[in-house]
Amino acid sequence: MPELPEMENYKRLLTERLVGKTIKGVNITRGKTVNLPIEPFINEVQGRKIVMIDRRAKYLIFKLDSGKNLLLHLMLGGLMYVGNENDSPDRTKQVTLDFGGVQLFFIGLRLGFLHVLTSHKLDEQFNELGPEPLDPQFTLVAFNELMEKRRGLIKTTLVNQKIISGIGNLYSDEICFIAELLPTRTMNELSDQERSKLYTSMQTVLKRGLSLGGYIDLPVFQGDTLTGSYNDHCYVYDREGEPCPRCQHLIIKDEVSSRKTFFCKMCQR
Repeated sequence: MPELPEMENYKRLLTERLVGKTIKGVNITRGKTVNLPIEPFINEVQGRKIVMIDRRAKYLIFKLDSGKNLLLHLMLGGLMYVGNENDSPDRTKQVTLDFGGVQLFFIGLRLGFLHVLTSHKLDEQFNELGPEPLDPQFTLVAFNELMEKRRGLIKTTLVNQKIISGIGNLYSDEICFIAELLPTRTMNELSDQERSKLYTSMQTVLKRGLSLGGYIDLPVFQGDTLTGSYNDHCYVYDREGEPCPRCQHLIIKDEVSSRKTFFCKMCQR
């Protein structure tokens, strides 16, 4: 499932290509992907201009000149591509927005969704989300205050969207690795120094993920060489049986709260 770096990468690249453009056509092949009957959904979207693209946690928000919003969550397997019928990937497309000469394809949204929402409904959707980990106001002091009474595992705490938003399975493992902490440690047993290192590692890993275009395996447009570069730079995620980049012991795959988890048992303590 795309996490903060992937969705922020989408936000930046789509902003460059779509903001200011008018949606001239809408094609929907799966009605369950949208939150209205197909015809009313098209009426809400077609003819509207995208004035801004924003991100909150793992969501992307396309702000329309009508004052309403298109809220996207890709869930597991969802992707986006900007191009045309000649260069678009040969994959099932649930929704296509046509901007006249360029199209935005929403691909693989079997579990994901694209909803038209008022700003009020949008605020309600985000009401229970935790703070953004890369927000300048989310300082070490704020992090320590948030974690002060937490007793859950590091892994489950990091991926809980109600505590911190935007981190998922992949980056939680990468953060634990850089912090040299086992994901099965509990937050309340961490020393001040370990908690500080966890915070710093979170910042480092997420910024690195963004600089490498995240781990999505499909470019956003033809010629996009950035998106997905993190695939080749993971420290431990999906590296079971490979040598740890820090101590050379083999990376282990395990399950933590039903989530696949990768770590080095030797140098993560």
